[in-house]
Amino acid sequence: MKERAGLTALLLLFSCLMLSPTAAQDVSKLVAAQDGYARDIRRHFHLFPEISGQEVETARRLKAELQQLDGISIHDVAGSTGFYAILNTGRKGKTIGLRTDIDGLPIEESSTNGEGKQKKWVSQRQGVTQGCGHDGHMAILLSTARILHSLRDHLTGRIVFIFEEGEESNSGIRPMISTLKNDGIKFDVIYGNHVASNVPSGMLFVKEGPIMAGMATLAYNIVGRGGHVSRPDKSVNPVFAAANVLTAISIAWNNQRDLEKLVTLGVTQIEGGKVYNVIPNEVFIGGSLRFFDRVAGEHALNVVKSVSEHVAAAHGCTVSYTDRMRIDLPPVNNDTAYTVYARQQLEGLYPGHVTADPQYIWYGSETFALYSQLAPTVFTLVGVNNPAVGSTAQHHSDKFDIDEDALQYGIGAMTQFVVGLAKEGKSKK
Repeated sequence: MKERAGLTALLLLFSCLMLSPTAAQDVSKLVAAQDGYARDIRRHFHLFPEISGQEVETARRLKAELQQLDGISIHDVAGSTGFYAILNTGRKGKTIGLRTDIDGLPIEESSTNGEGKQKKWVSQRQGVTQGCGHDGHMAILLSTARILHSLRDHLTGRIVFIFEEGEESNSGIRPMISTLKNDGIKFDVIYGNHVASNVPSGMLFVKEGPIMAGMATLAYNIVGRGGHVSRPDKSVNPVFAAANVLTAISIAWNNQRDLEKLVTLGVTQIEGGKVYNVIPNEVFIGGSLRFFDRVAGEHALNVVKSVSEHVAAAHGCTVSYTDRMRIDLPPVNNDTAYTVYARQQLEGLYPGHVTADPQYIWYGSETFALYSQLAPTVFTLVGVNNPAVGSTAQHHSDKFDIDEDALQYGIGAMTQFVVGLAKEGKSKK
């Protein structure tokens, strides 16, 4: 198995010749021709976002755009707003997956961005925004699809365009993977990207190994016995127990983890009683762990469970876990051979705009990590941080904004990744 992986890596490295100036100019021209379209379609999805699992109009518009490209077949995912589409060149070659997420966030968008500048485009749907950049991802994939469709007579293999429902809630990834497996799609590689507010606009972060964190969800109750606040002795108060649980976890965090393997603890919820004079029956604790090593993440989750159970017991309480108390996502782990290939291709297309600097490794998590169940994966971060236009706010902020000038780099990167692998003459019948 190791010998086969090594051979694959060697073959890829031999194929990683830098683009000729002419080839780079051709791709750049094709990308430039899509600039107006990319901006317009991105603005549409930004103005009319839909939350996870409810992306009905979003999916309808995406399909309408693809239906303008003859020969592309569209395939629904049962019980999901997600779907995939196939461009089949009719020539033997690789099957390459290209993925975007399509959902928005339940956040009321601010009219100003991270630098206090007035946004040009603000969500028209109350309480929903594209506050993570999925509007940009959809624009990148649709624009890439249009370019690859125009090049179809010069490409080989199949390109599968993946439109994933509910990335923010993890609701669409497993149905999508199940459908792709059941439909017999055998991928050689799957490529995705994410606009990134921690990366300078115009830069592409492409690095092998883990580049985004895995995630474990914290979602559990400290269970006591409620009663009238005037007689706490006749109740078992879970509020004090929960407060002590959180204190104990923070202490254990420094003493029961491997400090050489980073895991972050973020507690975001502690919810108990509704009124001042009633002791509640239980208190909910919510949050997440983020990690780049799965074993370290599993150990950290077990530390949280063990400490919570022992401290709760000391207060006469018990712990009740929800079905969300688990490892939800592994880290996004880029395949070495395909990532080296991608970086060399992109450096040929955009000299000086490609980096593997580890400072850009992102602590956020992504359902894209699970596509590694199907094939080797490559995930690229497309920088959108530009103080001049105000696109500096963190993802999932009401002030999040993107620099639309950066879309071209995402389109070019995705296009060149495919063109380099599927250009005619590399893999014929």
